[in-house]
Amino acid sequence: MPRTVRQSSRRAAHRQAAAGDRRGSGWWHQGVRFACQGSGNCCVSRGAWGWVYLTLEDRRRLARQLGIPTRQFTREYCEKTDGLFHLIESGPECMFLAGRRCTVYEARPTQCRTWPFWPENMNARAWAAIAAGCPGIGRGGIVPVEEIRRILREQRASTARL
Repeated sequence: MPRTVRQSSRRAAHRQAAAGDRRGSGWWHQGVRFACQGSGNCCVSRGAWGWVYLTLEDRRRLARQLGIPTRQFTREYCEKTDGLFHLIESGPECMFLAGRRCTVYEARPTQCRTWPFWPENMNARAWAAIAAGCPGIGRGGIVPVEEIRRILREQRASTARL
């Protein structure tokens, strides 16, 4: 499978975040305030960087939620770019967003479940940049470092299965 710049950059960010995590020196090691505010801002595409990539497990879970076979879900809701499945973009908003609410919330893809705790977001500069569009950052209780690490592991494992 050819590696695109986007894939290479994402994998490099994962390695960098993992190194910071092992050292225990990340800015987030005291925990981070975050509580989803339901704005739907994270469900709006920003071009290729906004694609929602799907593992086979994600596609199976979404298909079950919609009551259709995985093959049908993949055919009707997915595209494959550079060997990777992602949701079809039917506009700037995710096709499953309705009135700022996710219509497949219980089955949402790993990429969506782990937001904003993606390895590439776990440096102070990236976190500040996404905070400008995510009203949940800096709100609510503190997400403990153990939970952040669990989420990061889940996202890394998902990326490895793409």
